Amino acid sequence: MGQNLVARHLTAEQWKEIDEAIARVQALLAPVVVAVTPAEKRALVKMGDGSTAFCRQAADVMEENLELMPRSLDIAEMRRDLDMHDALNTRLVKLVKLVEQVRDTEIAIGSDAMVAALEGYAVLKAVGKGEGVQALRRQLGRRFEQAPREAAAPA
Repeated sequence: MGQNLVARHLTAEQWKEIDEAIARVQALLAPVVVAVTPAEKRALVKMGDGSTAFCRQAADVMEENLELMPRSLDIAEMRRDLDMHDALNTRLVKLVKLVEQVRDTEIAIGSDAMVAALEGYAVLKAVGKGEGVQALRRQLGRRFEQAPREAAAPA
């Protein structure tokens, strides 16, 4: 084989463990994750990197001036939100890195399989002429057939 970017493979038992671990993470996060529609996302006030410091300072100032704050403003809940935001963000960074690595691996292993398939197909085309594989060659060759282009509309 001309290419082998991913040489190690997982067993069925390892895949089962991975699926169980993913399900466990989903179950642990289920009580706190929410679904937000695209329209809701657009309407939400976003907290970027610079906003984190602003929110912490605002919480400090509000706590120092409780007499000025409306009773409906729950500063303790705001602090819990900030703490959870930090905790989620820490995990999100790790998950995004993992997803990128998994995507890269999926691309690499797909490329390995495609290169091997193309090598085998080339061999079948070159030496498989009388070996009873003509129908199989044609079947594999359909992958490279292009759909006919539509004729240009008359002006």
